[in-house]
Amino acid sequence: MTRTKYLTHAAIIAAVYVVLTIIFAPISYGQVQVRISEALTVLPYFTPAAIPGLFIGCIIANIYGGAGIIDIIFGSLATLFAAFLSYKMPKKYLVPLPPIIINAIVIGFVLNHVLGVPLFITMAWVGLGQLISCYGIGYPLMLLLERYEDKIF
Repeated sequence: MTRTKYLTHAAIIAAVYVVLTIIFAPISYGQVQVRISEALTVLPYFTPAAIPGLFIGCIIANIYGGAGIIDIIFGSLATLFAAFLSYKMPKKYLVPLPPIIINAIVIGFVLNHVLGVPLFITMAWVGLGQLISCYGIGYPLMLLLERYEDKIF
């Protein structure tokens, strides 16, 4: 993949992540959230350009979200780490798993600190939202994109 194509893919993924997060803002932020844009966390399966794309998209979306610098830093780093692990998953059906586990833990701690909400309940809610986004929407998206992989990526 050329550098230009890599940067273009990363930029498009970042932009789509931001747009989806902001369009669905009422359910993208808070203790109970289903961040539809997290369905894109399956994209590292197809291209490593998704790793920085998701990271930058998350940074911008978290700036908009209003949970503060802790969420901007740690929420975005959680996405970066989850995207990298998704890229490294040995089996296709495991690709959505890292964002679920990592975000449930990290965002649970962030929201506990920022909003003062109960830690384990928040982790469970975030994990459930991630499960819906990553397996409920992301995995079917991954299966669909697989059909057109050679034309898209």
